[in-house]
Amino acid sequence: MRRKYRFYGQVQGVGFRYHASMSARGLGLTGWVRNNYDGTVEMEAQGPEEMLTQLVHQLQSGRYIDIDGLESEEIPEQPDEKDFRVRMM
Repeated sequence: MRRKYRFYGQVQGVGFRYHASMSARGLGLTGWVRNNYDGTVEMEAQGPEEMLTQLVHQLQSGRYIDIDGLESEEIPEQPDEKDFRVRMM
């Protein structure tokens, strides 16, 4: 399964992208994460549903990360994707 997320709150300048990429890789997920100009962080992650849920829980427990809101939707999978990476805006 693949999900697209948008995180709101104190999510930029607090190591969110690094934490997301390390957590996703540790869970065996593929996808990407990036900051948006509006102060949100956008992420697409692909893998088993349980691992996607665990990824979000790990992000919510990040040391300086303060997520005030979260939007997510299921999107089509990308079967050729091999890793999880940080993207620039």
